Amino acid sequence: MLKKFTLKTNTRDQMIEVTHQVQEFITENNLREGSAIVYCPHTTAGITINENADPDVKRDMIRRFDEIYPWHHELDRHMEGNTAAHMKASNVGSSQHVIITNGQLLLGTWQGIYFCEFDGPRTRTFYVKIL
Repeated sequence: MLKKFTLKTNTRDQMIEVTHQVQEFITENNLREGSAIVYCPHTTAGITINENADPDVKRDMIRRFDEIYPWHHELDRHMEGNTAAHMKASNVGSSQHVIITNGQLLLGTWQGIYFCEFDGPRTRTFYVKIL
């Protein structure tokens, strides 16, 4: 079972929680046990699992990524000028694998699934594959 999701990002760097969309897909299809792979098919965006209780975590993560991978670097040669976005996406990764049990995503108390934009704003897609 596979579903494609579309979302719009509003800024260059943004973390959008998608846990609810993934859980809805599981619930709508009455899936009880298995696993979900959440996958991003973009080279300047990614998927991560992190804290969803304090919005400062997202802000801090984006700020720290910018410190590690500054947008402008005199030695970058990529003609699109978005080497930092590629570095951030590689650091985050393109997918996450989450266990489904009793019809629910098995996440920790403070965990959420995030689509991470590093080259926005754009219209993006991500996929959920149920195994």
